[in-house]
Amino acid sequence: MKYISTRGQAPELTFDEAMLTGLARDGGLYVPAEIPSFTRAEIEAMAGLSYEEIAYQVMRPFVGDAFTDEEFAGCITRAYKSFGHAARAPLVQLNENHYLLELFHGPTLAFKDFAMQLIGQLFQLALGKRGERVTIVGATSGDTGSAAIEAFRGLENVDVFILYPHGRVSEVQRRQMTTPADSNVHALALDGDFDDCQARVKDMFNHFDFRDGVRLAGVNSINWARVLAQVVYYFTSAVTLGAPRRRISFSVPTGNFGDVFAGYIAGRMGLPIDRLVVATNQNDILHRCISGAGYHKGAVLPSISPSMDIQVSSNFERALFFAYDRDAGAVRQLMDELKAGGFDVSQGALEALQDIYLSGRVSEEETSQAITDWLATTGELLCPHSAIGVKIGEDLREAATPMVTLATAHPAKFPAAVEAATGVHPPLPPRMADLYERPERVTRIANDLDAIETHIKGHIAK
Repeated sequence: MKYISTRGQAPELTFDEAMLTGLARDGGLYVPAEIPSFTRAEIEAMAGLSYEEIAYQVMRPFVGDAFTDEEFAGCITRAYKSFGHAARAPLVQLNENHYLLELFHGPTLAFKDFAMQLIGQLFQLALGKRGERVTIVGATSGDTGSAAIEAFRGLENVDVFILYPHGRVSEVQRRQMTTPADSNVHALALDGDFDDCQARVKDMFNHFDFRDGVRLAGVNSINWARVLAQVVYYFTSAVTLGAPRRRISFSVPTGNFGDVFAGYIAGRMGLPIDRLVVATNQNDILHRCISGAGYHKGAVLPSISPSMDIQVSSNFERALFFAYDRDAGAVRQLMDELKAGGFDVSQGALEALQDIYLSGRVSEEETSQAITDWLATTGELLCPHSAIGVKIGEDLREAATPMVTLATAHPAKFPAAVEAATGVHPPLPPRMADLYERPERVTRIANDLDAIETHIKGHIAK
């Protein structure tokens, strides 16, 4: 299995090479040169299997010779053993033919744990084989950072630096990043928004002397292994609801497009997906683009769903690569135009996107109202991001087709917004009950590439 860059000017890599590299040296994102597919019979045979067994079957074809069968299966087992639900990603019925896929039973209460816990195991195994050490740098709008720190804390072969926008994440998200005491993990509060954090990470990857000098690696959703791990729960939920004998729709609250792009990959692998819904908050650049208005950046507006406060959605580049029929030159042109503020999508590519994705936008007021209403009618307490997915999923679902909304975080990660909407303060799980009492360790840093690189070089293990 080989991986190619969306911009076509970087060497092909194996799975482990692409995983450890993160961003391609031409600035592009790695995608598989070919997408494996399952037969109807193979998907039917997944019924009744455990999450780990389906995860192995779904991901194994993408791994190639990077790991043995036993090594890969062992990484999967270790990755999910700490999850707080035996089903790992259980389904809860909200309404007639509308289901909530609970993706918040991992150690940091967010869907990012499904990928990050696995990547932590795969990194440790791959680096141990190579006798190497890497420096992981990531940007987060809240959940990726805490999941990465939790996955890599205390590991021998990595130093981790996570940039998050100062004052623009929830207190729980911040404390999950700043309270781990392990010396190999570092939280950096950047003076800027998430797009600034993401831009500085990309700048570091494109500064090759720095990149090579600290052996830079990335675990943001630019990393293909992140997307691959998220493909799994599309299969587990769809098979539970009767796939492949019936088609299933999904509503995905998304900002960086990785989670919904994983659904696209699941469809390319043979999963019968009917509708793939992109659910956005007031930072609705993805909805505007899919609706035909082009991809043009605006100001990032702080919201009660901060993990979606994004204007530059990294994984959308992968979607464009396939919408433009794998034309890397066209993608390079679009990304050059994005540096100047934005681009329009060609008619053919727009039609290709619209054949796959539907989209919707939810305002702040509608988000709060959705939290209020669904608690009153179902007893289900939703985080703001999940409420956005539920609202648009309910609006766009068809009566005969099951709609699955991805619940991306536990409501306790966003207690202020949930309590304002419902009067209920969502408690943290017992294992995290002392989170507010733990000492914090964080460095506030300017939105300046030199300052960030200097700090990282001064704090990596020698």
